[in-house]
Parts: sequence; C-alpha cells; structure tokens
Amino acid sequence: MADIYSINEHNEMLDFSEMEHIKDEIDALQKILDTNHRIDKNLYLEYDVKRGLRDAAGKGVLTGLTEISDVVAYDLIDGNQCPCDGRLYYQGVNVVDFIKGLGDRRFGFEETTYLLMFGKLPNEKELKDFISVSREFQNLGARFTRDVVMKASNANIMNALQRCVLTLYTYDNNPDDISAKNVLRQSLELINKLPLIAVYSYMSYCHFRKDQALVIRNPKPELSVSENILQMLRPDGKFTELEAKVLDVALILHADHGGGNNSTFTTHVVTSSGTDTYSSIAASIGSLKGFRHGGANLKVQNMFADLYKNIKNREDEKEITSYIKKILDKKVFDKQGLVYGMGHAVYTLSDPREVVLKEYAKKLAMEKGRLDDFNFYERVEKIAGKLIMQQKHVHKEVCANVDFYSGLVYSMMGIPEELYTPIFAISRISGWCAHRLEEILNAGKIVRPAYKYVGHHVDYVPLEKR
Repeated sequence: MADIYSINEHNEMLDFSEMEHIKDEIDALQKILDTNHRIDKNLYLEYDVKRGLRDAAGKGVLTGLTEISDVVAYDLIDGNQCPCDGRLYYQGVNVVDFIKGLGDRRFGFEETTYLLMFGKLPNEKELKDFISVSREFQNLGARFTRDVVMKASNANIMNALQRCVLTLYTYDNNPDDISAKNVLRQSLELINKLPLIAVYSYMSYCHFRKDQALVIRNPKPELSVSENILQMLRPDGKFTELEAKVLDVALILHADHGGGNNSTFTTHVVTSSGTDTYSSIAASIGSLKGFRHGGANLKVQNMFADLYKNIKNREDEKEITSYIKKILDKKVFDKQGLVYGMGHAVYTLSDPREVVLKEYAKKLAMEKGRLDDFNFYERVEKIAGKLIMQQKHVHKEVCANVDFYSGLVYSMMGIPEELYTPIFAISRISGWCAHRLEEILNAGKIVRPAYKYVGHHVDYVPLEKR
C-alpha cells in the first residue's frame, strides 16, 4: 500500500516542464502525426461528405426525431423557406412566452425541468411534489464531498464535474440498470447534485490552489436552484431578487436547444450504445466544455477583455469598427478571425435566447451601475454583425447568440469565470436527461454514421526491412 501511495503522490507532482529530455522525441512524433493525418479537403466534395453533419448550406443533416425542443429560424411562406426571428419551443411551449408567464414565481428553472422531462406543464400540485422530490436529492453527503470533491481539486471545473459524475457511479447501488424508471431516478439525482458539485469544486479549487478560506454552504430547501447557487457562492449568502431572477432566466434559456446541438447529440449517441447514465452525462459535459459550444461564453469574455484593453474610447463607433476589422482579419486577439458570440448555426435574424437575456442584462446593468458596459456590448453587437456580413461575404443576417451577453450577466453578479460554463452544464443537464430518457423509451438503434475511407492499402513490411 505504501508503494502505491508513493507512486500516486509522485504522479500528482509530475509536470511536463520536468520532461525536457524527451522534448525532441515528442516534436519528431508530432511531425509524423501532422504529415500522416491530413486529408485533402477536396475529397469531402468528391464524396459529398456532410462535414459536421451539415449540408452545403450549413444546416444540420436530419439524423433523428425528438419532441423535447424545437429550434425555429425559418417560416414556410408560399412554399419557400424564409428567415424569421428565431423561436425556441420546449415541448411545444414557446420559451419566451414561458418566461413571461412565470411573472414573479421563483421556481422557473424547476418548472422547465419538469416540462422537458415529462412533456407537459405541471399543475400547482405536480410542481410542488416535483420540487419536494428534487430537494430529497439535493445533497452529496459528507464522505463524497470530502473524498471526491475536496481531495482532488481541479483548476477546470468542467473536468471536476466529469470526474465527480463518473464517481457517483460507485455510490449507486444500481448503476447499470437502464430501465426508464431507474434512469429517471438517476437523472433527478444528477440534476439536483450538479449545482452542489460545481460550487463545491470551485470552493475547493480556491482553497487548495489559491490559498483562500474554505467556505461550504449547504443548499436551503426553500430556495430555488438559482437562489441556492448565489447563496452557496457568496460569503454572506446574500443576493438581490433581480439577481436570482436573472440567473433563473439564464438557466431556463440554456436548458435545451434541440437534439442536434453537440452535447445533446452526444447524449443520444452515447445513450444509444446502452451504457450507464453516469457515462452518458459525463460525455455530454466533455462536449459542452469545448470553446465552440458551452465554453463560448468564456471566449466572449476574453474577447471583451481584449476590446477594453485596446479600444480607448468605447463610445467611438469608428474606433470600435477599426478594431473589430482587425479581429476579423486575424491580426489581433486570438488571431482566429472570429467575433465570439456572433452568429449561429441555426438562427438567422435573431436568437430568442439572446433577445431575452439582453433585456435582463440591461435591467441588471441598471441595478449594478454598469450601463456603460452594457452599452459597449450593444455597440459591438451592432457593428460586428454588419462587418461579418461584409468581410466574410455572408448573405444572411448575422445575429448575436446567447453567449454574447451571458458572460456579462454572470460578471455583473460576481460569478467567477471558472463557473461560466459549469452553470451552462447545470442548466443543460435537464435537457440531456430528457433526451436520454427519450432515446431509451423509443429503443432506437445504436448511432453509427459512416466514414468514407480515403487512405491507401499497403503491404506489411517486416520491421528489419523498413
């Protein structure tokens, strides 16, 4: 046992900077890799390959059916598809109407979870009972918190979420049962445990890696998910009514977005193999982490930090235009030629999630005295949309997506950047679980798209003759 512990302890201290003696070998291997894994892009056209499962117009290739949510960007007029202001439906209910209909009710995200998972709006008793059942799962236990969350702090909270979700498998008495009833129970557990895992993982990271005081607050059963996130994060446990409302709206808007978005499609793919719930959700978290998906909100914030640094007069549209042109020309920021938070794979004229969140972002900016920041974001949104169309020769409208304002919203609430994408996961897990149950209940085939082999067949040559 002592030897094993010693080895583990040594591994924890390993650093790539200590491996300079194999740097040349790694560089040589990388060159071989780069040479032998480049596919001629013309072959994608020759074989009519739908790269990224998208057609020539960039629309998603139809790979499945769902009743959970609908993403609408076009209306059929006189037999023609015409761009329209985007609409998002959860189980047939327009999300904008849903948020407006909530009024001052506190448990909007919880009601959204019920709607997504059970296919209908709950009545008062059903919602009350659902919240009561959910609160029973809103704990991690001292042993799990100590041994899993605290003892292996992680600088990236998304990886901490994956690790903790996979470890929950060992705490489940029936982890491999994929009957709908058992998966429902597992789903409710994961949906209600994920906010705790995210916040506790962040607190652990701050304590062990930043030498800050360790403060762990338990969730309060009378509070909503958004209220609990805020009170668990803050040393004094206090928050304003508007802060809780805005975070609740953000959770609702991020909860699902059709079956084809990358992380939800991952849920369908992995579920179709017949694997357990923990493996499926961990895979989806891994997908969401990517900067092209859930990590995009952090990319937006990084981009705006660069804009603040390099634009002296943030009211001067000419100066803003000049710098955004440089971004699109790959001359500044990360030199990728992208204005993060602008454009969407489906929406054209507008992203309904962005429209709603922008409205609440303005209200929060007024409360926090940050209207100058909000106005700057709005200017960048307007200018970037036009420039992208001009410089990229895009013939359809380029709208801001939900990531554009979400980072600003979180920053105004004092939520640390390390939790931006984990909050997305806290929300989207409701959709993932709904889609997993849909996949299981409809007993589909294993998802297995085809890949065209374009390499060459060669004869094997013995090692001594190479």
